Parts: sequence; C-alpha cells; structure tokens
Amino acid sequence: MIILDGKKLATEQQTKLRQRIKTLATKGIIPGLAVVVVGDNPASAVYVKNKQKLCKELGLDFYLIKFPATVTADKISQKIKTLNKDSKVHGIIVQLPLPPKLDAIDLISEINPQKDIDGLHPISIGLLALGKELFIPATPKGVMDLLQKYKISPTGKNVVIIGFGYVTGMPLSLILTRAKATVTVAQDKTKTSDLVKVLKSADIVISAVGKPGFIKGSMIKSGATIIDIGITKQKSGWAGDVDFASVSKKAKYLTPVPGGVGPLTVSSLISNLITATEYWGTGA
Repeated sequence: MIILDGKKLATEQQTKLRQRIKTLATKGIIPGLAVVVVGDNPASAVYVKNKQKLCKELGLDFYLIKFPATVTADKISQKIKTLNKDSKVHGIIVQLPLPPKLDAIDLISEINPQKDIDGLHPISIGLLALGKELFIPATPKGVMDLLQKYKISPTGKNVVIIGFGYVTGMPLSLILTRAKATVTVAQDKTKTSDLVKVLKSADIVISAVGKPGFIKGSMIKSGATIIDIGITKQKSGWAGDVDFASVSKKAKYLTPVPGGVGPLTVSSLISNLITATEYWGTGA
C-alpha cells in the first residue's frame, strides 16, 4: 500500500509559488487574502489557521474577518462588497460551512468573480462545467494534483464520490466527468446496500462526509485508490472518513488524515490567489 503524501506535494508546490510571489514583489505587489468566518466550527478553524500560517510563511497579506454565528446575511454581504472594492485584497473566501440560517450560495454570489479564488461563485462553477475555468475549487484541485503526482489517471475508471457538497463533491464530479471517468455520487439518501455495491466496483473512492471510520476495508475492492477528505475533531485528535487500519490492507493507494488532501487544499487556494493577483492585481 502506497501513502499519497499530500504534505510533501504541497511543499513542492509552495516552492514554485514563491517564485511567482517574488515576481509580483518586483512590481511592488503583495497578494492579499481576505477570509470571512462566521461562528466557531472546529474543522473550519483548522483550515483558516493553516491558510493564515501559509500566507505568513510566503509573505502574503492576510485579512481575517470574523462574525458571530448570530450575524445577519446583510451585514456579511456589506462587508464582502467593501472587500470587492479594496485594491489590497486580491482574493476573498467565505469559510464554509456557515450556520444553517445563512445561505452560502447567496453570500458567495456577492464576491466579485475575479476575486473568487475558492471557485465557488455560480459563474465560476458554470465555467468549470464548461471546461473554461480560471479557478478550480481548492479541495478538488488538491485531489486532482495528488492523482497526477502519483500517475493515477481517472480516465476510464469507475469513481465513487461520497458526498455531493458544494465545496468538494459537486465540483469534483464535474472535473472527473470531464476527465472521462465513470462517476457515481453517493449521498445521504443512498441506501447502504447500494453504496457497498458501487464501492465494490470502484477503482477510485473519494469520501467527504465527515463520518470518522465510515469506510471499512470490507467495503472496497482490492487495489483501489482511496482519497479521504473527511476531517472530524475527536478527543484523540483528527479523524478521517476511512478506517485506516482495515482499508490499508486492501487499498493500493491511500491518503492519510492529516497530511493528505488538507495541505493541498491550502496550497491550491494560495495558487488561485496568486493567479488572481497576476491577472487583475498588477494594473496591466
């Protein structure tokens, strides 16, 4: 079994990002990332901390805008509009998930598509479906980069995505379908018996449901590639969707949690930030 080392790949990517940042610096430009956070989601807090840390390491500007869970959508919207006009801010993200009372798509739609480095604006998703995207959503981009690094082609493969979330499952299904994979998406209403059936035939399994140990070794076929995007805070630490002990005995490739897709998500986001700055932040 081969571990898909996302942390190592992210480090390699950051070396290349530094050169792009250095080029911008010669023009007096520092990419700026604004992150809008609502409430106190533990997993979100980890991702925001990692984004802030990487920005600091790379010498980028980082703006954290925190709101309590009780904030109104209108107040968040007004802040996003202000950030849209701020020339020092080249990328804006609304950290998901949001409290249930807030509509994520409505708020993301307020972001200027040129600053939508998460690639989740309806315009960005539409361009992604057409293969004309500028920004690939960070987590799907990380997944595809990892597959490419280890020369795991999805073309002609049976791929099962567990979870059709707006951030990961949905955009990944578009990208993988365009890559000529046969894609099956399992959701919360999928019967367990049906899920096990499709998993048994899957060459690549991608899970993003946030249920620790949900996927067991008995549910997958030997030699499969397993991408674990789930991350849940437990007393013993962070846990993924995959029962590592049993799955590692049957899978050919497997991502660890942490150290798998997570570091690539952050690295991909910063790559998108730099791209946005190169396109629209130079005054060219």
